[in-house]
Amino acid sequence: MFLHLKNLLMAEEVAQMRGLLGDDAPWVDGRTSAGTQALAHKRNQQLAQTSEAASTLRPLVLAALQRDPLFFSAALPRKIFNPLFNRYSGDTNFYGAHVDGAVLRSQATGEWVRSDLSCTVFLSDPQEYDGGELLIAQPGGDQRIKLPAGDAILYPGSTVHQVAPVTRGARIASFFWVQSMVRSTEQRELLFAMDMDLLRLRQRVGESDSAVVGLTGTYHNLLRMWADA
Repeated sequence: MFLHLKNLLMAEEVAQMRGLLGDDAPWVDGRTSAGTQALAHKRNQQLAQTSEAASTLRPLVLAALQRDPLFFSAALPRKIFNPLFNRYSGDTNFYGAHVDGAVLRSQATGEWVRSDLSCTVFLSDPQEYDGGELLIAQPGGDQRIKLPAGDAILYPGSTVHQVAPVTRGARIASFFWVQSMVRSTEQRELLFAMDMDLLRLRQRVGESDSAVVGLTGTYHNLLRMWADA
């Protein structure tokens, strides 16, 4: 499932983040956080995780996720890896095809997080840079994603993906991983589809309709069966 989260961040939040992510931010070589496979393919910069800027920015992203019901419905989050921030520009402008590590340890919290889902929050508008699409491998060809600043894309952590070379300007984004209460991608997608259908049904017939009550019970019974809370 690929879910476009529109306006995850408000315009003023994007502006605040961009103010702390300029040329003078404490950028470090992105390869410092790369696994063995990724080392040869990763050429970008990341915001130093121990910096004051990172400490200021992480809560803004986490707060935005908490207020977005679509994110919660799709991800059913148990743990969220502390948000990181990267920049692609100049000579550090691409990240080749790779698969994210299955289990990642957060420097900020010390937690181990299973990467059931990956998320990229775009902080640069598409007209600010050329290239830089998030390319996610699919049977019919790569899905190319380049979203407005403040929007996010949520997708399975098991996919092969890459960031195309940025040939003009700078692409700045936040990224992180989610360990879901429901480990199975297929089960999560079924629950999300049911939740969205229930939402539409409630809007049509109200909360007290017997079909709504029954289907809501089925949703929670399935979640009870599959969730690891």
